[in-house]
Amino acid sequence: MIQKTYFKTKDYCKVKFSVVPENAETVEIMGLNSDWETGIILKKKKDGSFSTEVSLAKGLEQEFKYLVNKTEWVNETEADKEIENAYGGTNSVIVI
Repeated sequence: MIQKTYFKTKDYCKVKFSVVPENAETVEIMGLNSDWETGIILKKKKDGSFSTEVSLAKGLEQEFKYLVNKTEWVNETEADKEIENAYGGTNSVIVI
């Protein structure tokens, strides 16, 4: 799930990412701000879901994927769109 909060006087949007992958111990968001090397770690909740909030600049489209358990790449089903990547798959895209 993606939840966006826009501010009239700010040049960024607060975005909450939530995901409930099966059998997950760790979840990271990779690719935001074109950073595919350093992930944003999501916190695990008691109900088994993972979530985090990040601030993203307005007026941009950013590609990302979730990295589950450091091995499985997962797209966000509620992303604004998907685009093909260089590896024969797709990446999720968020439009701010």
